[in-house]
Amino acid sequence: MEDVGCDSRRFPHTFQASSASATLFHETSRSSPRFPHENRSLLYSHIHRRKARCFRITVTARLPRARSSPVRRDHHGRPSHLQHHDQGLHQQRLPHQSYTYLQLYAGNECSDHFTYNFALKACARVMKRMEEDEVKAFGFVIDRKGSEIHCRVLKLGFDRDLYVQNSLIFVYSQCGSVELARCVFDEMTDRSASSWNIMLSAYDQVADFESADYLFQLMPEKNVVSWNTLLARHVRSSNIEAAKIVFREMPVRNSVSWNSMIAGYVQVRDYDRALKLFREMQIAEVEATEVTLISILGACAETGALEIGRKIHESLNLQHHKIGGYLGVALVDMYSKCGKLSSAWEVFGELKMKPVGCWNAMIVGLGVHGYCNEALELFAAMERQLGEVTPNRITFIGVLIACSRKGLVEEGRRYFNQMVQEYKIVPDEKHYGCMVDLLSRWGLLEEAFEMIKAVPSGPSSLLWRTLLGACRVHGNVELAEQSFQQLAKLEPLRDAYYVLLSNIYAEAERWDDVERLRNEMICKGVPKTLGFSHVEMK
Repeated sequence: MEDVGCDSRRFPHTFQASSASATLFHETSRSSPRFPHENRSLLYSHIHRRKARCFRITVTARLPRARSSPVRRDHHGRPSHLQHHDQGLHQQRLPHQSYTYLQLYAGNECSDHFTYNFALKACARVMKRMEEDEVKAFGFVIDRKGSEIHCRVLKLGFDRDLYVQNSLIFVYSQCGSVELARCVFDEMTDRSASSWNIMLSAYDQVADFESADYLFQLMPEKNVVSWNTLLARHVRSSNIEAAKIVFREMPVRNSVSWNSMIAGYVQVRDYDRALKLFREMQIAEVEATEVTLISILGACAETGALEIGRKIHESLNLQHHKIGGYLGVALVDMYSKCGKLSSAWEVFGELKMKPVGCWNAMIVGLGVHGYCNEALELFAAMERQLGEVTPNRITFIGVLIACSRKGLVEEGRRYFNQMVQEYKIVPDEKHYGCMVDLLSRWGLLEEAFEMIKAVPSGPSSLLWRTLLGACRVHGNVELAEQSFQQLAKLEPLRDAYYVLLSNIYAEAERWDDVERLRNEMICKGVPKTLGFSHVEMK
């Protein structure tokens, strides 16, 4: 390369334009010409960036570093090759490579308070990105590495640096060592708002709400992040009344505050208040984020508020907002549940990437509204894309609903067995409910009765209620009585079951049994619930 006049400032751009593998980069870095010290760092920085993008952090750790040359740093003063590793870590989630990344950080000969700050954040980030089984396998390793870095921080005198201290609190909290996090917090001579917020989140993470409340009261200055942390905690625990008080008392609210409160109402199924708060948010001229819209579209789906959902969709189109991911799923689900299947199908067709939730919303919507053949055809199309998307438990609920509506008993049995044997999905109450509905709807009451008794976790009131309703349709008084006896054990004060059995007796002209059942209701103190209907006025 020296023969053709290549210099170190042109050499990195060759790597930027190249799509070669990380292995090629490694070999090139070993055989690259010896550039002057002041330029060699630039070359290695670019090689590190390319390798990080190729997810080969373990290989990158073996790159030579010019020990005597000046190290290029970013605008934070952080070594630039470490910055590229950080970007690579964001693109992959494998704990082995991430651990090597931490070794690279802690072993860097140019370590300063910036280096240790990012090294500690890397420890916490690795823990946060791990699945539960990976945390069990590698969590203690990351915790140990964080402790090792803490020891070096103390040795080198960086323990009084505010950013390093905040990072220490963060890594200990992510590893579940809240006591150690609190020790670091207590030893801080100067605390920023971030210090308080990180410690507050640490207590919330381990559900130590008493300590979190106490710490919140001690905070000298509560910013919007502090209030949002407290609000989010009440929402997560479904304590919506406490969340309302916090939301009202907040001196300043941002979009996160509104999102949390709206999501809280949706979580406890108070959809009317969620929609009302969304209107207040619009009046306050707070810009709705995707998170807000997903929650509101969910509320629209459950209440049938089609017009609000449609206006949100129109607004997104006017803003040329790219619809995809969870927002796309929410739109398809909203249109499907509101019965606007043509619009649901239109959104579904426009989505380039269709997650499993999108397929599920469409299949369930088609099945519920009687488009059973279309639902089963869509499921077949989904199966043809098994490499990209895999059916889950909700998918088969939609498929079984379609079979039930259409009366496809044999197909329903086949899909149920396919779910268990091929996809290894353990049937839950809703799957059994669909099968009982399918069998009993088409007169196979005895088979439905046997299936209910065979449920591994024990039959629920939903299954017996489904069978009781079918007994009325088919006039099977004997099975109706057996179903009622089971329901009376599970929900003894539920008047609907008494009314249903009474109607079955009346249709069979067994008037003595009707009178006996009514007297039994009075003796047991079963209340009679008044019926009502809900009408939305425009």
